[in-house]
Amino acid sequence: MMMIVRQSFGYAALNAYNTRHYNELFRVKSMTDKERDENAQWHDKLTPEQFNICRLKATEPPFTGKYADCKKDGIYQCICCGNPLFDSTTKYDSGSGWPSFWEVLSEQSVTEHVDVSHGMRRVEVTCKSCDAHLGHVFEDGPQPTGLRYCINSAALDLKERS
Repeated sequence: MMMIVRQSFGYAALNAYNTRHYNELFRVKSMTDKERDENAQWHDKLTPEQFNICRLKATEPPFTGKYADCKKDGIYQCICCGNPLFDSTTKYDSGSGWPSFWEVLSEQSVTEHVDVSHGMRRVEVTCKSCDAHLGHVFEDGPQPTGLRYCINSAALDLKERS
């Protein structure tokens, strides 16, 4: 018999014998050696904040990111791999506290995934090149797209135009 207890952070298996069944039941994925190696490489390349946001899907507090109020002209790239993501000409002040864009730079920029974490249904935005978590996209943005790509500053690197 498997015993589970409700804790503030979720369900935890108490019986080690049933860990495999618990993992299957709750779809807990254990990290492979390759994933461990990749994580170690990301740890070496990124700051702790960047790692938590880009690799562990955390979110920076609103109004704290270095690009939230940035008005400089250029291309915003993925901090992890340098993939071009957004043009500053599509950036606008959404009032959300995070850099917001109404359009991605190209089809090669981002991938969108359904995100049902934290009791909400949202659309997560990740880098199409390295799968870094960037933020979320919402359908309450300005025209012509009606989209608001709400992106963590820590996931971005601005390459200014000369």
